[in-house]
Amino acid sequence: MYSEPLSHLPDPVRQAEFYDGVAFKRGIAWVIDTVIIVAITLPLALFSIVGLFMIPLLYIIVGFLYRWFTISGGSSTWGMRMMAIELRDAFGRRLDGQQALFHTLGYSFTMTTVILQIASIVLMLVSERGQSLTDMVMGTTALNQRA
Repeated sequence: MYSEPLSHLPDPVRQAEFYDGVAFKRGIAWVIDTVIIVAITLPLALFSIVGLFMIPLLYIIVGFLYRWFTISGGSSTWGMRMMAIELRDAFGRRLDGQQALFHTLGYSFTMTTVILQIASIVLMLVSERGQSLTDMVMGTTALNQRA
């Protein structure tokens, strides 16, 4: 668990523009990412008879790989890029491949239970930096990209 203060990130009071609307944008980005993942999963499932019976498992695998690779490649998923937000670590840097893997693992774990999902959403809405449960554990946050 990350315990150092997030002093290298923009101050949410003095530099509020970095956090304005991020929770809402994350929600829209999640919808966009879900559509993309479904658009990748369905053709894969249709190309094999076995895939049709394993659509949920295939969706989980495709979603995990999609999130991991897109976050490690640009510190944001394609949905986040469309919404002009990106993830930053506690030092203000873009997430690398290992951080992206852990962030994706945390997200995947959070998605396993409704209680964790609700807790994560509530934290994004009420925490000072709009951090999800995974962000709180890792010391990451989502920010508006600089213009």
